Amino acid sequence: MLRAFVVLSPPDPRASPASETNLQCNIASRPTKDSTFMILKRRQFLQTGVLAAGASAALAAPAVAQSQPGVAWRLTSSFPKSLDVLFGTAQIFAKYVAEATDNNFVIQPFAAGELAPGLQALDTVTSGVVECAHSPAGLYIAKDPTLAFGSGMPFGLNQRHQHAWWTSGGGAAIFNESLKKLNAFGMPMGSAGALGGGWFNRDINAVEDLAGLKIRTNGLGAQIFARLGAVPQQLNSSEITAALQNGTIDAASLFQPYDDEKLGLSRAAKTYYTPGWWDRSATLHLLVNLDAWGKLSKSYQAIVTQAAAAANGWMLAKYDNVNAPALKRMVAAGTVVKPFSQPVMEAFQKAAGDHNAELAGQNLLFKKALDSMTAFRSELLPWWQMSDYAMDSFMVSQRGKG
Repeated sequence: MLRAFVVLSPPDPRASPASETNLQCNIASRPTKDSTFMILKRRQFLQTGVLAAGASAALAAPAVAQSQPGVAWRLTSSFPKSLDVLFGTAQIFAKYVAEATDNNFVIQPFAAGELAPGLQALDTVTSGVVECAHSPAGLYIAKDPTLAFGSGMPFGLNQRHQHAWWTSGGGAAIFNESLKKLNAFGMPMGSAGALGGGWFNRDINAVEDLAGLKIRTNGLGAQIFARLGAVPQQLNSSEITAALQNGTIDAASLFQPYDDEKLGLSRAAKTYYTPGWWDRSATLHLLVNLDAWGKLSKSYQAIVTQAAAAANGWMLAKYDNVNAPALKRMVAAGTVVKPFSQPVMEAFQKAAGDHNAELAGQNLLFKKALDSMTAFRSELLPWWQMSDYAMDSFMVSQRGKG
């Protein structure tokens, strides 16, 4: 049984002499015997406090460590090690868990292809082959389109709003209602904000230019491209550059400029169309086997949850730090950044609305998520318009003015 100790921390040693001098001054008018007695008692109290602090640290630390069982998990990632922010987020998460448990809970991350192909990470969790995976849940909409709400919907919520909806707007419960049918439990573990866009070897000046376009993308975004005549392709990240270079595909979307530069996409296609409307919040997830999750103690569950949240913040900060320099380098090397035209963007948005309406008519849980997200955004946008959006718009307009 663990015992709680209430221990007073010893004062700063640098302050002790001054404090003792003040004590002597304050009692100078008392008899010498009393003064000596009080100083001695004070020294005895400080020595006892220091000893008690050392004793409690020596006793408490091993007791806490011994009270937790040893756990070893395997994590399969949807990303190769070469994408150091994406795969690195899983490594950061594992590091946080190990440190918080004094290495009693060890999670070993494996890159895509080591235990399972990147696009099959959730399948290995569902079957119990591994305890957890790091992957965008939107990859698995063939199982349930509701999973797309976890990753970020086309024309959906931005990263801040997605986090708010997930945390306090009901999003987490709806998402995990879907995952429960797949014997899994999930939480955000990596966010990059809105996607910059995609790489194209064909000009997109009008909606008609999308006809027959072979584009590597996934999730609901792929289905919306298809509604406008494009032909979506599913490829692992390691295959994209070669496919663009040899003409197997005409366009591709991966993740962020930093990753695109690493894979050489800017050398395979010169035009970078923006914005990446197909994934506004680009969120990845820790997907955990439900049986493995249920076997964890409440304290271990809390540690996993907080470690995933910390890794989520780490990824967002990292991408904000590395994306702008990566894009700047690619532009200097010849990349041409183009915005989708207003008519093309409006066509994409209408197609997304029509597609969502169809899915909502076929899937009650998807409808529940769509209604929840839409209502949440409608409530939030007026405040956003007068706060962050207003300031961001102003600051962008002042670029170059000093």
